[in-house]
Amino acid sequence: MSVHNLRNIGIAAHIDAGKTTVTERILYYTGVNRKMGEVHDGAATMDFMKQEQERGITIASAAISCSWNNTPINIIDTPGHVDFTIEVERSLRVIDGMVALFCAVGGVEPQSETVWNQADRYKVPRIAFVNKMDRTGADFKEVVSQMNQYLDANAIPFQIPIGAENDFTGLIDVIEEKAYIFKEYERIEADVPDEYQEALRNARELLIEKLADINDEIMELYLEEQAIPLETLKNAARDATLKLMITPVFCGAAYKNKGIQLLLDAVVDYLPSPYDIGAIFGTDIDDPEKSHTRNPGSKEPFSALAFKLINDPYVGQQTFIRIYSGTLKGGMQLFNTTKGKMERTGRILKIRAKDREEVQEAGPGDIVALIGMKFTKTGDTLCDPGHPLFLETINVPPSVIEIKISPAKRKDQSKLGEALAKLSNEDPSFNAHFDDETEETIASGMGELHLEIIIDRIKDEFDVEVEVGEPSVAYRETLEVEIECEYKHAKQSGGKGQFAQTVLRIEPNNGNGYEFIDKIKGGVIPAEFIPSVNKGIIKAMKQGILAGYPIVDVRVTLLDGKYHPVDSSDMAFQTCAYTCFKNGFMKANPLLLEPVMRIEINTPDEYIGDVVGNLNRKRGKIESMRRFRKGSQKLVGFVPLSEMFGYATQLRNLSSGRANYSMDFHKYMPVTMSIQEEILKKLKEKENAR
Repeated sequence: MSVHNLRNIGIAAHIDAGKTTVTERILYYTGVNRKMGEVHDGAATMDFMKQEQERGITIASAAISCSWNNTPINIIDTPGHVDFTIEVERSLRVIDGMVALFCAVGGVEPQSETVWNQADRYKVPRIAFVNKMDRTGADFKEVVSQMNQYLDANAIPFQIPIGAENDFTGLIDVIEEKAYIFKEYERIEADVPDEYQEALRNARELLIEKLADINDEIMELYLEEQAIPLETLKNAARDATLKLMITPVFCGAAYKNKGIQLLLDAVVDYLPSPYDIGAIFGTDIDDPEKSHTRNPGSKEPFSALAFKLINDPYVGQQTFIRIYSGTLKGGMQLFNTTKGKMERTGRILKIRAKDREEVQEAGPGDIVALIGMKFTKTGDTLCDPGHPLFLETINVPPSVIEIKISPAKRKDQSKLGEALAKLSNEDPSFNAHFDDETEETIASGMGELHLEIIIDRIKDEFDVEVEVGEPSVAYRETLEVEIECEYKHAKQSGGKGQFAQTVLRIEPNNGNGYEFIDKIKGGVIPAEFIPSVNKGIIKAMKQGILAGYPIVDVRVTLLDGKYHPVDSSDMAFQTCAYTCFKNGFMKANPLLLEPVMRIEINTPDEYIGDVVGNLNRKRGKIESMRRFRKGSQKLVGFVPLSEMFGYATQLRNLSSGRANYSMDFHKYMPVTMSIQEEILKKLKEKENAR
């Protein structure tokens, strides 16, 4: 297989835009499936998890390989729900091109913007497909207009729909000036209807004008009013798409099998191969300022990025990787630069949704699963041991909601721990830890649905019945002022005792996480005990001090201290630093931080007053309001997560079920002092009740 001819694409969109249905049609027309699976029947190939089939939504990104016009295509179908945004994030990190789906009725919806911005971050070339053209209210022109207005997409129609809603029967190809009528599973080429001739002329004129702005050859032919060869036009359009200068827009109705073959043609014609993407850049493992390049060639040193882990009950852990350069063979020694450890590859598997096909080797552009990886996690770089480098990792959003979880039977405690460890391995946006003080297991994730799915999987896949507490907000702690503190830890009552003394400066480190600075001079604390001080501080920060939540954004400087040649030890300095930090933190105006969400609400005009009033009572702030479509507004604002439990039901009641919303994490912000006191009071009451 030539790397010049391969397509690695993702399909991404707002929830319920039809991503999985489009993928099912692609698999049918490319011959992978003989029968089309439907989402509503729980029979979709790509939605193979039990939870996906029950809910009719995509939860985990799934990969599959197919071929169209002798072009191999690897497809990743991604979730639309914001709780599973990590799945979109890691998919976009490893694909070369994207098909962005839009509902012909809903247009640019909240999650459409989130996905588009994620693709912008990774500079992914994309084409757009306006789906559901057969639905009541479908409006192709309006969706293209919204793409330009809200996404700055420079969207250009490459097709014109013939009819809409119940009368949607076919498409007109603007570049080739051909019409296609759809009957059952076939497309039939036809003459462009007379009533669409003017629309075709206008669309073609717009396309040529846009391409003339960015292509000198077309500009010259256009100004001289000469005919532009079809191949020249296609090449210019492809070049502009790969450079993110335009977004070609296509349309259809996937459920009615309309437009899918033409969409596949567009994937081949306008989306990039790994060769088109070209060399990737990585940083030197010793000098972050120095970079290395890897071209997508089989003779280059091997480099790949691990982007997903799955625990399969039959074959064990599968590590999904995207290969960027070199050739991978079974039994090869690879270096994991992220972990600094060697790995040996076991079996290499090509992916077909839930099915696997073993292969002997894989090359640049391939997406494969490896069996037998011991240390590799999501975002890790794997490379040739003789040519190490770091590839850009995957952005993992912080978890913002947590629940207490315990096994229904005490004997299942170890099984629950094993299940949680495997699930957090698979999903970096899910975390679990055991609180020694309360003797409770705390699980945290991206939202209520995210944690609900996790609980389902614990019951189904690991056969552990669990008891679950009410969801609560994952607060954080920080401090407001700089302070110096000193503590002496001494237990010397004959024989070997414990002794350590530390002087720390603790100060805010806004937005920059935790930083530890060693300013010890003259060996007053021996070098081997400096890491012990750091460990003690980190332990205190993880446990939290004000209310038991993790501490963030703090800089700690070790200024001075003392040691004893016999009684000082690693544990003595850990204990000393732990207590010193705790004492100092409580004197530095400790603050609680709460997760604030960015919320988008689409509501009919008549409910705006009620929706805004309700949001204001939740301490929310409206940032902008804009016309969404005729008779509807889109509100964008920010609101504390703690106020949003049960909001879906409230919004339904406020708007007679006609408004919808989407929210994702924005940032952690300080709570007001009155709310902080209220939270601390509730925590104290809970503690006393125990």
